[in-house]
Amino acid sequence: MAMNSAEEDGIIDTVLGYCEAGGTHMQPDVMHNPVRHYTDPQQLEREIDVLFREFPIIVGHASQLASVGDFLTHDATGVPLLVTRNPAGDVKAMVNVCRHRGARVVSESCGQTRAFTCPYHSWTYDLDGQLKGLPQPIGFGALDRQARGLVEVPAFERFGLIWVRPTPGPVAIDAWLEPMAEQLASLSLENHSVYRQWSIDTNMSWRIALEGFQESYHFCSAHKHTACSAYLNNQSVFLDKYPHVRHAVPVANVARLQNLPAGERSYRAHFMTQNYLFPCNFVQVMTDHVYVHTIAATGPGTCVFQCTMLVPEPPLTDKAKKHWDANYQVVRTVFAEDFAIGEGIQQGFAANVNDHFLFGRYEAGLQLGQRAITDALEGRLTAASTA
Repeated sequence: MAMNSAEEDGIIDTVLGYCEAGGTHMQPDVMHNPVRHYTDPQQLEREIDVLFREFPIIVGHASQLASVGDFLTHDATGVPLLVTRNPAGDVKAMVNVCRHRGARVVSESCGQTRAFTCPYHSWTYDLDGQLKGLPQPIGFGALDRQARGLVEVPAFERFGLIWVRPTPGPVAIDAWLEPMAEQLASLSLENHSVYRQWSIDTNMSWRIALEGFQESYHFCSAHKHTACSAYLNNQSVFLDKYPHVRHAVPVANVARLQNLPAGERSYRAHFMTQNYLFPCNFVQVMTDHVYVHTIAATGPGTCVFQCTMLVPEPPLTDKAKKHWDANYQVVRTVFAEDFAIGEGIQQGFAANVNDHFLFGRYEAGLQLGQRAITDALEGRLTAASTA
């Protein structure tokens, strides 16, 4: 029996209707998105200050902080973060900046420790970020050690993933994720293993990279010899989970489900799901594994793309490793095709040909994503509430 949610059964019915009638998902109208959103330095500064500082970002997988003292560092948002598991078993996140003279406390990308010692003057902090020791303390008078701990920022462990808001401030994390909770919970990501992680610095606006995952209209043009044949051509389903989006991309043979009883129609086996988690993450669900993407602005016309490949169990055989390596190579090839086009778009801005981009009625993910971005930048959307 297929273990689909009611939502997934609804997606299957919708796609089978598209197959029968030759239709697809359509927004009520087109959207015009000003090109200055991609090129204006002031616009980018506002996006960095709001989108990449005030909202929860996925920074890792729970297995990377499996034991007390495990830590990882994260720098993509521009705020140096140090994330660890404390003696109580909780995930803690701190700004990776010493409270003495501002040095980076931890330089390693990950590791295991009992305490963190700044390399500059050996100020030492415990796993909760509290200042525990410093050489020759007499030179600092009546130093309030409690006030000199590493600055803590909100951190959460949900659905097998580690989320951090890069600056202090309230986050109603469960309310924030509630629109996607059923889908994320169904994946059991806490039981997955990290197979590959990689990071790519790209010469394009973070928005261009983001938008490559928000529609499937481009599949049979940009991925003519790779992804196109695996999926139906531009017959995706988009579910508005404001401020997030569930984007279900049917595989090429999905029409075979028409001949099966409803209880035997497997959603997972017949769809790739691009779960957009505002503002800059995707949990991309394949038929048998998952990719977690983070896209962050690094400057005008540049961004970093970070990806973690999660597999349902550690590959213990050569056959399993060969299978996952083949999937990894395919996705790297497809992403490279997207990024080459994206960098070409960035270069084209210099020609001043377009004053706006046209988001078509097919391109629902672009429209829904832009609406949430606008709401956040104008103060109508915060991480303290989804209202």
